[in-house]
Amino acid sequence: MTTLPFLPGNTFTDPTTTKYHRSQTLGYRNGFSVPKNPISVGIGGVEITANQLSGAEIDELANFKPTLTYGQAKLDPPKTFVPAHVFYDKKVLRFYGYLRQAIQESSSETHRVRPVHIYYYLEDDTIAIVEPKNENSGIPQGKLIKRQRLPKDNFGNHWHWTDINIRDNFTVYGKVFHVCDCDKWTKEYLESQGIDVNPPEDMPVDPYAQTRKESEKPKVVATKSDFDKLKQFLELDRKVLRFYCVWDDRPAVFGELRPFVVQYFLVDDSVEVLEKHHANDGRDPFPVLLRRARLPKDRYDVDAGFPGLVLELTDNEIKEYYTPRDFAIGKTINILNRRFLIYDCDKFTKDFYYFNFGLTDFTPINVKGTDGEFPPREIPPYNGFGSLEDSLQSCLSIIPQPPRKDYIKMLENDGKLLRYLAELETVDGPAGDRKFIVTYRLADDMISIFEMPGRNSGQIPGKFMEKARVEKSTSTDPNNPEFLGPQDLVIGESLFINGWRFRLLDADDYVLAYLESHQENFPGIGKALDSLRNLRARPSSKDDCTCPPEDD
Repeated sequence: MTTLPFLPGNTFTDPTTTKYHRSQTLGYRNGFSVPKNPISVGIGGVEITANQLSGAEIDELANFKPTLTYGQAKLDPPKTFVPAHVFYDKKVLRFYGYLRQAIQESSSETHRVRPVHIYYYLEDDTIAIVEPKNENSGIPQGKLIKRQRLPKDNFGNHWHWTDINIRDNFTVYGKVFHVCDCDKWTKEYLESQGIDVNPPEDMPVDPYAQTRKESEKPKVVATKSDFDKLKQFLELDRKVLRFYCVWDDRPAVFGELRPFVVQYFLVDDSVEVLEKHHANDGRDPFPVLLRRARLPKDRYDVDAGFPGLVLELTDNEIKEYYTPRDFAIGKTINILNRRFLIYDCDKFTKDFYYFNFGLTDFTPINVKGTDGEFPPREIPPYNGFGSLEDSLQSCLSIIPQPPRKDYIKMLENDGKLLRYLAELETVDGPAGDRKFIVTYRLADDMISIFEMPGRNSGQIPGKFMEKARVEKSTSTDPNNPEFLGPQDLVIGESLFINGWRFRLLDADDYVLAYLESHQENFPGIGKALDSLRNLRARPSSKDDCTCPPEDD
């Protein structure tokens, strides 16, 4: 019968059919009746083989109205209006964040991190902030802020879900909440609304909760080692590891390579640092750089909350100490911010490392090298104040000493003077009415000038220039000046002394006699002698030497 076409006259009823009931079209899910679509069973439980239409297709066919080619098209019926409070009902955005609370009156903690859940209700734009409860926390937890619209600023604006994002701060009533994550549905909703959601970040660890968790851990008691303090004292007493080190401080100003001895006491794991002195090293005889004590690897690696200004470090704050494993030839250890290089050790130390650590290479390191070159001493240029010798003493020592004098020369030439007659030369020519006595002191090579009285000259006679060493006009180096000597005093030539120009006219007989008898002491004296001889017009003779004039 199934092969017959479905046409009038070809349909027959089944005489064996006894069930004519209508099948159920509703099902139950979570206590609610839900229509079954599509319906696959007909009357009497007979399976329907024809295609079944869904409810949406049936509604579409019911509302389908074809558009004619003429006339006004019929408008579609308006869609069913759904209020916002119905559409967004039970749709809540959930963010995860934390509140950092400062602790002022506690020495064990400085702040606490309190995790919170931020719920944003889309139906009425209200927000609720809830803190998860921790057992025996000692602080009120639960609902921190009840569900309400939260003000954003003082201008009447309120927080909206578009203002909240991951890694942003959320300030409410003076408390700053930091958002660090959200749930999956919230992220999908924000992205569907065109908001770029920032990547999540980890929740910071609450230091108080971490400390409390560690204190609540079950205590584990380890089996006591047979190598206790008493056995360590009995076996390792008077056994010391000795290392030879150097502290290279040459990069610093006036630094040097200083040798030290580091002694490690095995009986209590303490360290002592001794300085090795040598003859005339210029240092005080204090050999102990560091007294015997346990040496921390980093004494500054302590908790940030430790009051280091008022309390000393104890074993509870120090995290790690130096042990024999940290010492070896070629290693650099840090002792009180000083880097010590181990270059050798004694025989007992080598045997200890061989039997306990299996080390065999104990080749010492050559640390002498070459001494650093000192920068050359540069003398600053002469500034013109005082004499050249006095200014030089300020550069040679911290406390200037008086310059050395040639006392033998001063004793041999005491009272010996070379006197010359000179006249002053001006721009208009020689001033013949002004005569001067130029005196050269052989004891200290100084020159003094005395103006002779002249009748109606209008000048005050007397001392014209104090005794001083006079620099040559041809001298160019201010640090090594050349001074006038007897070889430069030539009769008939001009002298430039302190800006004045003098022309020598005559000299005492003693000048010629002295220079002829001491020619070897004044190189280049020939020209001066010739001028004196021409002035006297007599040959050179030592018998003509007269007694030196008395000092004025």
